[in-house]
Amino acid sequence: MLTSDLDEAKYNTRNLHRPIKAFQLWGAGSISLWPTIKKNNTNTDKPKDPISSILDTADGTFEMGRYEECYNILTNVQNEKDIEVKWRICRVLYNMAKDSKYDEQYKKDIISQAYDIIAPEVDQNWDNFAVHKWYALTLDAKSSYIGIKEKITQLENVKKHMDLAVTLNPSDASLLHMLGEWCYQVTEIPWHQRKTIEILFQDFHFILPHSTYEDALEYFLRAEMAQPRFYSINLLRIGCCYLKLNKDDQARYYLKLAASYPAKSNNDHKANKEAADLLKKIK
Repeated sequence: MLTSDLDEAKYNTRNLHRPIKAFQLWGAGSISLWPTIKKNNTNTDKPKDPISSILDTADGTFEMGRYEECYNILTNVQNEKDIEVKWRICRVLYNMAKDSKYDEQYKKDIISQAYDIIAPEVDQNWDNFAVHKWYALTLDAKSSYIGIKEKITQLENVKKHMDLAVTLNPSDASLLHMLGEWCYQVTEIPWHQRKTIEILFQDFHFILPHSTYEDALEYFLRAEMAQPRFYSINLLRIGCCYLKLNKDDQARYYLKLAASYPAKSNNDHKANKEAADLLKKIK
């Protein structure tokens, strides 16, 4: 899925410094909250102007996982300020930042770059689902680097823009999965951690958001309906939610799908193993 080593000389001329981890909310070593996003199904037509064919080329290159090449195509578009170009640049930077071949400082830098590109566009493009989507993702990633306080205080804002994006495009499976993961991770926060966080943040009048496994399951199932078998972690999470809700038969069905999912990425391997381990515990 990931490409060959980056030719850094190409990026220095574009102020591309050095990328992030995905959302790991409460602990290191867990499966990434957000999938590596390969598709961005928009409801609107592509701009009917000369850059349309360039965007098609960039999208094709992105789908093949050639992120650096895609970045170069997009940053050499004559009308680089076009919003359809901008959110695509954010998308490719976000995915580059998930590549383990880059060091953490580089990942942090390109997430900041992506955020700085998309954040000013939100108000002017309120009806563009891709803008809300990539704003939410880059905000979440950026806040992870700033620290736990920023991460926690931005939780509701991240979800707000995901909700807006999915309202504008209800069939985006990756967005639905992200909303499910947001609900799942918030629900998973242990009571003692929740109380500790609330005590630490009491001076800011901050209330940690709540969710349920039922909420998470609804989003995961909607994602699966929108694009069946698109992501191993989505199958795993459906199984986990059913387990939490004491519905072993449904859990077993989805965990078997996750355990046998063709492994093409680290997350797929993790999903295979975790699902197989959980299946052993179901009577």
